Amino acid sequence: MGQWKSVLVLILFVSSSLAGCLESSVDEAMIDFVVEYESDSGVVIETYVDGERISLEEVEVEFDFSKTTSSPAIETYGLESMDGTETIIVDAGVASSLTYAFDEHGIHNVTLFAVDASGVKTSQMVSIRVDLRIDWSEAKTNDPAVLPFNPTPNNGGIHPIAIEIESTVENPSLIDGIGGGGQTVEFSWNIVDELDDTCQSKGGTAEDGGEDTWQTIHFNTYLLHELRIIPEEGQDYLNIQQTVSVIYSSQ
Repeated sequence: MGQWKSVLVLILFVSSSLAGCLESSVDEAMIDFVVEYESDSGVVIETYVDGERISLEEVEVEFDFSKTTSSPAIETYGLESMDGTETIIVDAGVASSLTYAFDEHGIHNVTLFAVDASGVKTSQMVSIRVDLRIDWSEAKTNDPAVLPFNPTPNNGGIHPIAIEIESTVENPSLIDGIGGGGQTVEFSWNIVDELDDTCQSKGGTAEDGGEDTWQTIHFNTYLLHELRIIPEEGQDYLNIQQTVSVIYSSQ
């Protein structure tokens, strides 16, 4: 994530009047709502080995409310998730920051808020962009597993702009460090959507002890997809390294 710092500032004036025949009084509350956070973007990383997910690295964003001021004093700070199903509240007398973890890709709009001692609440929505990277590896396989990926965000928000794919197929020598004894493997890469339509494909060849790599960009971000490697000739065992990135910004 980037090292620049975002600052959100909102000044809220709330006035209430009690009018009588002879006099009136005005009680005025002011909240100077300032929130700082290091970055508004990140990448969720899912790691798979031989088709099994072994780790998930979330995107954590810390929101710092320490520069918020109010008269009367702030009692609580908080965050509401995009779908309203999760709310985090912290006691301002105990902590002045909170951390929220994003485990799915998408543009996530969260609402930050502060409540003062008189019950006055101010809030502001911020957007956090979360990309997805899938790191996939298989070793010594002659039947490569299908790599599924879903570019549709589960939060119902806007779709990513593209999917970047890099896949390397290695045909290791039968005797490590010594060429010969193996055979050339021909195969194809295929990106297939949930309708079983082939969106992109490319042929590959890996000689004994060699490898081949495919790099491509895919722009259909509205259907479930699979990345398939299909050996066509030769039965040597293969090593596979693949990365699928779901991207929301070109920057």
